[in-house]
Amino acid sequence: MTEVSTTDTPAPSARDLLKHLQQEFKVIGEHLPLAIGIDKQLLESHPSINRKQLRAALGMHTRSVRYLKNLQAATQRFHLDGSPAGEVSQEQQALASKELIERFKKRAAENRAAQAEKEKAEKEARAERERQEKLMLLANKFSRK
Repeated sequence: MTEVSTTDTPAPSARDLLKHLQQEFKVIGEHLPLAIGIDKQLLESHPSINRKQLRAALGMHTRSVRYLKNLQAATQRFHLDGSPAGEVSQEQQALASKELIERFKKRAAENRAAQAEKEKAEKEARAERERQEKLMLLANKFSRK
């Protein structure tokens, strides 16, 4: 792994760090279920990584839809080198499924609310156009020619 942070340049963002880790480690890039304590493995192999940014990057990764989908269907966790690191419990699979369901429900509710707001705005715009047209008709009818 290349040097992640130096004294001359600011530390990369957690997102940049995650992209780098996804490129370097196949298990992270393919969103496979990671071994418990994978952060310790990463810090041991790359001590220059900022611990706080690593935790943020791994948090983004493990909360991603793709990771959660893989976790809910997986039976095995993996080390950085791709070797097995233990099983994914049924409880962990269920938690991943629950998180995905809640997230999709929330997204669907947000989409419904946005659609309702859009329809309301369109209805108000249509009503305003009709009102303006009626005013123009009245104005034409009663205007002096």
